[in-house]
Formats: sequence, C-alpha cells, structure tokens
Amino acid sequence: MSTTGTIDRPATHGPRPRPSRKAEPAMALRSDNHASTHPDTTSSRQNRTRDMQLIPEAMARAHMHERMREADSERVGRRMVMARRMQRRAERASMRARRALALAVMQ
Repeated sequence: MSTTGTIDRPATHGPRPRPSRKAEPAMALRSDNHASTHPDTTSSRQNRTRDMQLIPEAMARAHMHERMREADSERVGRRMVMARRMQRRAERASMRARRALALAVMQ
C-alpha cells in the first residue's frame, strides 16, 4: 500500500484539504477526455475516501484533547481549593498554639 497512514494510525492529525484541480480550456473542449479516464482520478478518490474515514478519528482526537485540558484545569482548581483549606487549618492551629502558650506564660 502506498499511503503513509492507516485508519488506526493516521500520518497527520487530521485530513488536509486537497487543492482543487482546474481543467485546462483546451483539454475541456475535447470529448474523449473524461475525468474518469484520468490516471490520477483513482488515487484522488482513494485519498478522499481515506480522508473521509479519518475525519471521525480527528474529531475524536480533538474531543479527547479538549476533555484532557478540562480535566487538567479542574485538577489545578482542586489543588488550589485544597491548598487554601490547608492554609486556613494551619492558621487556626497556629492561633490555638499561640493562645495555649499565652495561657501557659500568664499562669
């Protein structure tokens, strides 16, 4: 097989748009020149079919990337909340220790 990627392992991160082919005016006037007899037609159809098959994979990859980004940002948010809780807890413990020390010194 001459293609560089497979459905399971595509060569790119998504299908790339193909440049459109413009027929030359002199060739377009001839009646024996059909698009189906052009040698590149079969390969371009196969590539188009392959690209169409890769679209769901590219979409799934983008979807998973977005979900991973969301999970990472949520994880960072949770860490911030936990750090604030721990800081408040440490401040309360410090205040209790100061009060206990002050009571011990005054007696």
